[in-house]
Amino acid sequence: MQEKIAQLKADLFKALSHPTRIRILDLLSDGEHCVCDIFAQLNVEQANTSQHLSVMKKQGILQSRKEGLRVIYSIKHPEIIELIEIANQILKKQASEVINTFEGADEK
Repeated sequence: MQEKIAQLKADLFKALSHPTRIRILDLLSDGEHCVCDIFAQLNVEQANTSQHLSVMKKQGILQSRKEGLRVIYSIKHPEIIELIEIANQILKKQASEVINTFEGADEK
């Protein structure tokens, strides 16, 4: 059972592990958007954007609804936004550590 849970966690992180998907999540963190708006704002081809949206929807990260001919996407669980924010905090700490290392080297 623990192995299955570990695999599910790994699958979730795999679905998040592409720069375009992170950019989509950053955009959707402000609220829902039509797929036409997503690919236009990210300057990514519609087919490519749709593939990334599909991966995240299949993994349960995103949800969608139809509004006429438009498909509107949103983040299914707000905890995903928190996860992205935690990643941002970690990256800031790592950047600060690198800067401190270089500043310390300059003093020697």
